[in-house]
Amino acid sequence: MQKNKVIIDADPGIDDSLALLVALNSPELDIIGITVVAGNVPTNIGVKNVLKVLQEAGRSDIPVFSGATKPLNHAYTSAQDTHGMDGLGESCIPDAPDKPLSELNAQSGYVKLLTENDDVWFMALGPLTNVALSLQQQPSIWQHVSRLIVMGGAYKSHGNTSPVAEYNFWVDPDAADYVLQNAPLCIELVPLDVTRKIVLTPNILALMQNLNPQKATFVVKIIRFYFQFHWQQEHVLGAVINDPLVIVYALHPELSRSIHKYVTVVTSGIALGQSIVDIADFWGKSANATILQEIDAKPAMAYIVSGLITQDVSVVAAELDRIATDLEQLT
Repeated sequence: MQKNKVIIDADPGIDDSLALLVALNSPELDIIGITVVAGNVPTNIGVKNVLKVLQEAGRSDIPVFSGATKPLNHAYTSAQDTHGMDGLGESCIPDAPDKPLSELNAQSGYVKLLTENDDVWFMALGPLTNVALSLQQQPSIWQHVSRLIVMGGAYKSHGNTSPVAEYNFWVDPDAADYVLQNAPLCIELVPLDVTRKIVLTPNILALMQNLNPQKATFVVKIIRFYFQFHWQQEHVLGAVINDPLVIVYALHPELSRSIHKYVTVVTSGIALGQSIVDIADFWGKSANATILQEIDAKPAMAYIVSGLITQDVSVVAAELDRIATDLEQLT
């Protein structure tokens, strides 16, 4: 099987960690490097969490690079209220003992990985600070990237950090807008209004424990805190897991419907971090993003669960159908 080479930039975070597990367990993907950015947790905690996920997946061979510790211009605000102070739901998972961090930082890591490889898929799961810095400092290496897939923004939905802003874009709006305006390829944008369809419920978690108790253990440890947060904040029974949808969309775009439009991000004022989609072509600018509009959520969830517990997706899909009454929010 021809594998797609992938770099993942993340800020783990509970849902980032789930996305990393799905990616690491996907036979179609060859993860050639993981970089860490300040977002859900400070960068040093994010690095520790990537190493924990790699140990869980048995993939400590993958290089990890520490990146930006603060946004380009704005003060940094973590999301540890959402993910726990350790970023993994106060799960107390021990640090990975035997995986050294790369001596290169994220920017040097990009240079190394992208000059050594062509046709690379780049998946950005956190604030876009690392990506913006790379585009500013070494724009030529991005000719080796064939897809730039970003989880960020809120188009048809309210935000999760302000009435109008999604967290990744709100934390570093300058980076988000810089990447949108300067990336040499059309960005594939996975916004909050679509990822909100991906809800990991207690029933689905129980299904995972029944299908593969050993593989489900890590997920159970980190997800309980997330469940509690969503119940307290939104009265959702379960947890919206945004980032794993990036992996599923990358591999199964047939599950989604998209539009191609020009997007910009507000960098100051009351609407800080808002992603503005020029749906009516008022500005007459060329499209810089392919924006997901809809997702077939039930099969997408089947692929996510399959990746998390390394179970055949057809088995997972059949079991999800059996608990379909619990999945009405996924239709």
